Amino acid sequence: MPNFFRLIIAFALLGSSIAMMVFGHWGWGILVLLLALVVSVTFFFNERMLIAQYYLRKENMEKAESWLKSIKNYERELLKAQHGYYNLLIGLIESRRAPMQSEKYFKKALSLGMTMDHNIALAKLSLAGIAMAKRNKREATMYLQEAKKADKNKLLAEQIKMMQGQMSQLDKTVVQTRGFRPR
Repeated sequence: MPNFFRLIIAFALLGSSIAMMVFGHWGWGILVLLLALVVSVTFFFNERMLIAQYYLRKENMEKAESWLKSIKNYERELLKAQHGYYNLLIGLIESRRAPMQSEKYFKKALSLGMTMDHNIALAKLSLAGIAMAKRNKREATMYLQEAKKADKNKLLAEQIKMMQGQMSQLDKTVVQTRGFRPR
């Protein structure tokens, strides 16, 4: 359902709630007012994305993916501010199956923009991991430093340290393999 329908429904419910309160039906008026608030909140936070985030936290990727796939045209159904988050969630799900394929979703999420710094840090940390898998140390270091800057609340500090440790291991394996000459 397009977002403007949600607003129309919310305003209709708000109007009927006020009418019920004016005519003395306070109980029903308050109930309809709460329903109008729930409908108006779904304008800003899409319920399918919220449910998909819930299943991602529970690590049930199949259900999370099915809820995200139920959004047919995310550009029409979501607010512009949610487009980046949609691509971030798709990228997180795709990174479990095919990590190299998820790079485009993380880059698109960053280009569309996200308001929360820890989500930006998560996307950049994921891109750093992909760059490390491609053995592109310079790009991985760049994304890791950007993720460190974006992680202001230190929510991903442990993962960033772990990634830096893996990067130093990557340096050691490169040095060791350069000294080996096959016959």
